[in-house]
Amino acid sequence: MTVGVSGGIAAYKAAELVRALQKQALDVHVVMTEAARQFVQPLTFASLTGHKVITGLWASDSDESNLASAIEHIDAAQTTDALVVAPATANVLAKFAQGIADDFLTTMYLATTGPVIAAPAMTRTSSAVGGVSSVSSGSGSGTASESSTSVSKGVVPSG
Repeated sequence: MTVGVSGGIAAYKAAELVRALQKQALDVHVVMTEAARQFVQPLTFASLTGHKVITGLWASDSDESNLASAIEHIDAAQTTDALVVAPATANVLAKFAQGIADDFLTTMYLATTGPVIAAPAMTRTSSAVGGVSSVSSGSGSGTASESSTSVSKGVVPSG
């Protein structure tokens, strides 16, 4: 199970989610966006999970293997049972909907074959004005709305 943490004031609650998932005997890994790091440090999640926290697409040290860091999102996506994105900011949901993969979380989302669950973290006004009150595909039935729900990948109808 992988928890994706995006940047928002609700990011600190992701630590509680990790603990709750662990109480269900799940082996939890964490992926964070750069914005999430402004609210919670990766050390928090590393301490809770006992696993490395992935915070970027590229190796931070130029001496590290470029090949390993370049395909890490593929391995993470293929080995996770589910991707839970909490909090899922309007920014991340919009990137999911448009297929924009400019960080580890959004790239992992595109490569993930298992279920994706998003817990939107925005005000009703933000979600309505930003046009991200739902994310759906032409072939799936999942949506991301005011509550936690699954996100289907595919073509997002406009309007």
